[in-house]
Amino acid sequence: MGKVKIKRKSTLIDMTAMSDVTVLLLTFFMLTSTFLAKEPTVVNTPSSVSEEKVPMYNLVTILVSGKDKPGKEGNPATEGKVFISFCGDQDSTYSSEKVRELVLKEAVGMYNKEHPSNQITLTDQEIKTFTSLNMFGVPFAGLKQYLALDQEKRDKFQGNMADPAVGIPINDNKDYDKGLNDFQIWMKAVYFVSMNLRDEQVGNLGVEKGSEEEKQMQNLYNALKRSGQAIAVKADKNTPYSTVQKVFDNLQTMKLNKFTLMTALKSEEEQSAN
Repeated sequence: MGKVKIKRKSTLIDMTAMSDVTVLLLTFFMLTSTFLAKEPTVVNTPSSVSEEKVPMYNLVTILVSGKDKPGKEGNPATEGKVFISFCGDQDSTYSSEKVRELVLKEAVGMYNKEHPSNQITLTDQEIKTFTSLNMFGVPFAGLKQYLALDQEKRDKFQGNMADPAVGIPINDNKDYDKGLNDFQIWMKAVYFVSMNLRDEQVGNLGVEKGSEEEKQMQNLYNALKRSGQAIAVKADKNTPYSTVQKVFDNLQTMKLNKFTLMTALKSEEEQSAN
């Protein structure tokens, strides 16, 4: 009897549908993911057991640099440099770009009053450039020159932590009304902008005071003055507390008494060791 030949089936699998699904998933994750913004220096935050997340919106992040190298070899000139970033509301009406513009104009106006002989005038293009910045750290006196640089040169300049011109100036001033340093001017501007947005929203839309709708429209002000979630200080775990405390003292001088210190979640090994 002759041997029956089994017809071979093709092993080729049509991957067209799988490719379409892969591309769709990749597109979805690219559009919905939040990418980490570039920072001027790497900061390793201290560990804690707190699981409270830092909000993504209505947030002022204050970064305090550490030494460029850990231990005694590090350059002390790179430690304690202050940088700031502003993030607005998720709503496009008061987006990050809009809030940055408002804060910039308010801060420049305050600086010009403090320094009548050394006033700053920014062009529309320079203001537009500022609204696109994530994190910056330059004195007011060098702000105009900084904004005139292209992005690559700004990153290179700001990344040189040993440069005395890098970092927002800060000192021990305790007077809320005069003698403000650059850092205090920025923080006071944030406070004023938050109040203006609150009053403008309620006044223009005729929202009844005390209503739930009014409370929802005061996001930045509430986060800044009531919950303390609008200000996050990010400092390296090896930076001395005395260095970070200067930032805390300046915030309290500006009547911003509620803020958070960013930390990394402790591992199980670290918790068991304690």
